[in-house]
Amino acid sequence: MSLQLPSLRRLALVIFVAAPVAAWIIVKPIRVVFPTVQGMSCVSASVCVEDPDEAQAAVALYEEAFDFVSATVVPLRKKPRLIFCSTEICANKFGLGARAALTVGKFGTVVGPRAWTPYLVRHEMIHSVQCEQLGVLKVLRMPSWFVEGMAYSLSEDPRDQLPPPLEGYRSAFDSWFETIDRRLVWHEAKRL
Repeated sequence: MSLQLPSLRRLALVIFVAAPVAAWIIVKPIRVVFPTVQGMSCVSASVCVEDPDEAQAAVALYEEAFDFVSATVVPLRKKPRLIFCSTEICANKFGLGARAALTVGKFGTVVGPRAWTPYLVRHEMIHSVQCEQLGVLKVLRMPSWFVEGMAYSLSEDPRDQLPPPLEGYRSAFDSWFETIDRRLVWHEAKRL
């Protein structure tokens, strides 16, 4: 027995409604799309905070990172959205878990309470640049040494030794970066 046309329409409607709801519940990082639903206060289109009293500090971190990345990596075409969580409870709403921060493609970045430092905000903004320059799908398929290594290296992360495998990623990126014409970094990255 085949499904009749009205049954197919109802099924399509259920899927159309259920899929986004399921993604919202199961895939917590997608919540960066609508941060105010998670109780965040957005002080601009680019900066949202859990605690409005922390807005000035968040904006200062954002502006420093934006200016730094635009001057030292590549000028950003668009200001990415950063969501600054002051507590672990907030960070967990966005699915951070053990991570200090997380960039979700071009949708936005969640900065957890342990990542309120200039170099970590720069690190995440570099991930935004990667998505902007290479495309989200390309970044997802790129080697970790490039994606993470670039972010750790070009953010000027001051830690002498990162835990494995992160230090190896930074070293591999630095070695690769020395062999290319830096003006062609995105062209060369597309070849990886």
